[in-house]
Amino acid sequence: MSRQFYNLAFVFPGQGSQSVGMLTDLADCYPEVKHTFERASDALGMDLWSIAADDTQHQLDQTHNTQPIMLAAGVAVWEVWCKHSSVRPAWMAGHSLGEYTALVCSEAMTFEDGIKLVAARGRLMQEAVPEGVGAMAAILGLDDHLVVNVCAEVAGSEIVSAVNFNTQGQVVIAGHVAAVGRAMAAAKEIGAKRSILIPVSVPSHCALMQPAAEKLVEYLCDIPIDTPKMTLIHNVDVASHSAPDVIRNALKEQLYKPVRWVDTIRFMRDQGVTCFVECGPGKILLGLNKRIAKESEHLALYDPETINKLLEHFS
Repeated sequence: MSRQFYNLAFVFPGQGSQSVGMLTDLADCYPEVKHTFERASDALGMDLWSIAADDTQHQLDQTHNTQPIMLAAGVAVWEVWCKHSSVRPAWMAGHSLGEYTALVCSEAMTFEDGIKLVAARGRLMQEAVPEGVGAMAAILGLDDHLVVNVCAEVAGSEIVSAVNFNTQGQVVIAGHVAAVGRAMAAAKEIGAKRSILIPVSVPSHCALMQPAAEKLVEYLCDIPIDTPKMTLIHNVDVASHSAPDVIRNALKEQLYKPVRWVDTIRFMRDQGVTCFVECGPGKILLGLNKRIAKESEHLALYDPETINKLLEHFS
C-alpha cells in the first residue's frame, strides 16, 4: 500500500484524555491495538493494557503510568489507520504529552524509545513537585491576556502562570496550590465564567517543572532522534524542526513553558490545512479545534465507527 500524503493534520491528545476502558471497542475489532500495548508493556516490564482496560487499583491517573499509556493509545490508533488506509497527513502536532506521540508516529523516534522516555518524564515531573504542592485549574470565559495578568498580579513569592492556551476563552493555569487558588478567585472577580480545579498530581508546563526538564535532557541525549517524516509543529514555539538537538531542546522547554495550542491550530490552518483529525482515545481536542478553526473540517479516530467514517471519507 503506497502512501498518499494529504494536506491534512493528525493531532494527538495528551494527559487528561485517558479513561478506564478506552480503546476496548477498537481492540475487539483490530489486533493492532493490543499488539501495540504489548510492545509498550514489554518495554517497561509492566502490563499497561490491564491498567487502561480495567483500572481496579486506580493507577491510570498516576502521571508515570498515564503518560506511557496515552502514548501507546495514540500510536495504537495510528497503527490501525496505517494498516487499513494509504492516506497520510502532511502535518502532525500533539497537545503536551501528545507531542511525543506525534514524534513516534512521524518516525522521528522509535516506539520503544518514546515509551521509555515518557515514563521517565512522568516520574521526573512527580519527583520535582510532591503531590499536594502544585495544582492546575481551567479558567473559562476570559481573554488570554487577562488570565496572564491575573497570574502575575497574585503570584507574590509563589509561582502561578498561564500554561495551556487551549482555545478561545479556555486557559489552564498551573503553579503552587495557594497561588492557583488566588488566581482562580481573582479571575472570577473580573468576569471569568468558571474556574475549575483539574484533578492532576503535577502542575505541568510552569516554572516548577524546570528541575524535571533539566533531568529530562539526560534521557533525551540518549535517544536517537531523526527528522520527522511529516511536518511536525511543536508546542513551545509553533515551529517545525529537523535537527535532533533542536527537537530535544523543544521537548525540554515544553516541560516548563506554555502549550500554545490555539497558535498551533491556527498556524496549520493558515498553511492550508483544511481537515484536522484527532488520533487517540476520546475527542477532547476535537471540541477545542472546532472553536479555533471554525471553517475547517474536524474529525476524530478512536473507535470502529470513527475509523470506518474516515475510511469512507477518503475512499
